Amino acid sequence: MWTVYIARCADDSLYTGIARDVDERIESHNAGRGAKYTRSRLPIELVYSEVVDDRATALRREFAIKRLERDAKKKLIESCR
Repeated sequence: MWTVYIARCADDSLYTGIARDVDERIESHNAGRGAKYTRSRLPIELVYSEVVDDRATALRREFAIKRLERDAKKKLIESCR
């Protein structure tokens, strides 16, 4: 199983990624070992996650989410609360 996730950075930007263990991945980001984008925007918090069956599906979903405008991402985040 893979998870597609959105994290809110300290500067209020949104970062989208995939991981097998999303909690471990968020910890890595917050320890400064995550993506280059998040290293200068710490701390981050998980605001959305979606479990999918395989890596290929996760990558396609990540790409689709990254193409959304910010307002659409906010609606997606709100839909899971």
